[in-house]
Amino acid sequence: MPVSIRPAQRADAAQILAFITELADYERARHEVIASVADVERTLFDEPSNVSSLMCERDGVAIGFAVYFTSYSTWLGKHGIYLEDLYITPEQRGGGAGRQLLQHIALEALNKGYGRLEWSVLDWNTPAIGFYEALGAEAQSEWIKYRLEGERLRNFAQGTQPASH
Repeated sequence: MPVSIRPAQRADAAQILAFITELADYERARHEVIASVADVERTLFDEPSNVSSLMCERDGVAIGFAVYFTSYSTWLGKHGIYLEDLYITPEQRGGGAGRQLLQHIALEALNKGYGRLEWSVLDWNTPAIGFYEALGAEAQSEWIKYRLEGERLRNFAQGTQPASH
């Protein structure tokens, strides 16, 4: 059965949060999801937002979603797309829905003249790594991802020294 891909709407917020939670469960990080439906509504659908979201459906039933935003490459001198989340329900995997969803986003990048589409994947997620490599994507293993969040972000922003390690 074919899939349909459409822009997500405010009414999809609860389903998007459910998918986010399912994805976090799979990624062994459910405890890190603190977003509420109101957070999803506000950040995805209130103006201004540079975040886009898509729903993937089969026979009118949501089977997945994607959330992405515009990035920029100084080296290319072009915008790009950073894919924050791509998720297809386990029972629907292997049927081409994930490929079509990612292809939809890639086509958007091309149509806008963007220079790249990129994302991160957990190093132990071999099914996803295999899927992405089969699409022709290349791992960027020479880059190390860093993050400041929560108390560490607050301390740094306020000039407070972090505790020694």
